[in-house]
Amino acid sequence: MSDRPSGRPSRPDRGSIRPTTPAVPVLTACASLVLGWLLRPLALYAGHDAPRVGWLQVAVIAFLALVLAGTAWVTWRELQVQRGWLEPHHAVNRLLIAKSCVVVGAILAGGYTGSALSWLGIEGEAALGHLLRAGSAGVAGVTCVAAAIWLERACRVRGDDEADLA
Repeated sequence: MSDRPSGRPSRPDRGSIRPTTPAVPVLTACASLVLGWLLRPLALYAGHDAPRVGWLQVAVIAFLALVLAGTAWVTWRELQVQRGWLEPHHAVNRLLIAKSCVVVGAILAGGYTGSALSWLGIEGEAALGHLLRAGSAGVAGVTCVAAAIWLERACRVRGDDEADLA
């Protein structure tokens, strides 16, 4: 018996994973931006030194973005250009990594950008250095989000009725 207008028999709901909506990274980044911005004043109020951001942190986030972008390119090329396929568990693993890194990248981007903003208007070479490092980490976080979204989109496969993710 058919429940569908197309005449195809209905199948049990296997579930599907929808693409990450823009609201997820935007809201996550906004919340972490506020927390990152409040971290320095709260640390100073509590009598602690302001948290420092080093170039190693920037490099690690940039490396993560590079790995994500490379994986997205390979996945996109395999599935879309060469019309190949991935083992289902590989596709699901890549998709879950992508969806997780969208959120993690948004947290990093917002937190480090908020930290950079907390140093605006403060005189001194140390403040400028922190502003540059935290700002660079924020940009690397945004790059991480973009690469993760690209990887998520690269995992798209055509279903019977619509394009779903792997």
